[in-house]
Amino acid sequence: MATPEELKNLTVEKQVDARGTACPGPLLEAKRAITSISVGGVMELLSSDQSTNTDVPRWAKKMGHEYLGTLEEAGYWRIFVKRGK
Repeated sequence: MATPEELKNLTVEKQVDARGTACPGPLLEAKRAITSISVGGVMELLSSDQSTNTDVPRWAKKMGHEYLGTLEEAGYWRIFVKRGK
C-alpha cells in the first residue's frame, strides 16, 4: 500500500465524486468508472460513506484491481484504486 505522501502525488486518470451518496452508491460508481480508464491507470473515489472504506478494497481485490490506499479528509475519504485488467 502507498504512503499518504505517495497517494497525494499520484497521477489520477479519473476522479469519481460519490460524496453524499450512501452505500452501495459509491461502490456502484467505482464499478462503472473503472472500465473507462486504462489498465494500470489510477481512479480516485471520493466518498462520505464510511462503509466504502471496506467495500472498495474488497471489491478491488476480488476483481483483480489494486487498492492503493485511502486518505481521510474533512468529512470524506479519498480512495485510490489501480486498474488491474
